[in-house]
Amino acid sequence: MKMFGTKDSPGVVAPPPLVFASGLIIGGVLTWVFPMAFLPAVLGYIVGGILVLAGAGMILSIHLTMKRAKTNIEPWKPTTAIIEDGFYGYSRNPIYVGMAVIYIGVAAVFGLVWSLAILPLCILFIHFLQILPEERYLEAKFGSSYIDYKSRIRRWI
Repeated sequence: MKMFGTKDSPGVVAPPPLVFASGLIIGGVLTWVFPMAFLPAVLGYIVGGILVLAGAGMILSIHLTMKRAKTNIEPWKPTTAIIEDGFYGYSRNPIYVGMAVIYIGVAAVFGLVWSLAILPLCILFIHFLQILPEERYLEAKFGSSYIDYKSRIRRWI
């Protein structure tokens, strides 16, 4: 089901930010059509804003870590190194964790109740169509060094 990428990549069905953005948009439309009470607006702005900033900070930090390691952040490009420090010392997929945190924050800021209901579908999509192919690719490319890393570090958090 590989849609784009080089031969030296796990291949992706859709860019992960697009998956999360689609969930927010679909949830936004459903919230507009079928409104539901959520957090009080001020609380949504505060909590959501904090989550958006935290997730964006995570992703920026990870981007800088990957740049220093001279490997690609885009999952459709070759991975040239296994990173084990920073957020990768806690999660094998910290970018997806950061995207999920941003997603929850945006849903809170805009009161998108239905988007929260759709988030598990986005995570399942990422898990089965992104993470599992990435793991197979990394095992094939890096062998025992990736398998050892995988045995020590959790997939999500």
